[in-house]
Amino acid sequence: MTPLRVLLHAPTAEALARARRNASNLLDARPDAEVLIIANAGAVGAALATPDASDPLLRVCRNSLTAQRLDNDRGLAEVEAAVVTLAEHQAQGWSYIRA
Repeated sequence: MTPLRVLLHAPTAEALARARRNASNLLDARPDAEVLIIANAGAVGAALATPDASDPLLRVCRNSLTAQRLDNDRGLAEVEAAVVTLAEHQAQGWSYIRA
């Protein structure tokens, strides 16, 4: 069976909280799954403010950091643009879920 490859898109603080729970639940059920949480817009500030065990799965949008004048002082992994990352991964067969 092909492992699941899932993108959890979090554009708000509330969506980030859901995405973190979703990632945990998914990995509990399917430990071999590949999961990424893509945070943009309001979720970026929440990600910086609230560390979580799911942070290794998290990618924050550099465009959102710049637009909101936020510093990624926690050193979270960044992507250039959430929309590009989401589109490219979907083109590679990843499943998209908006949290």
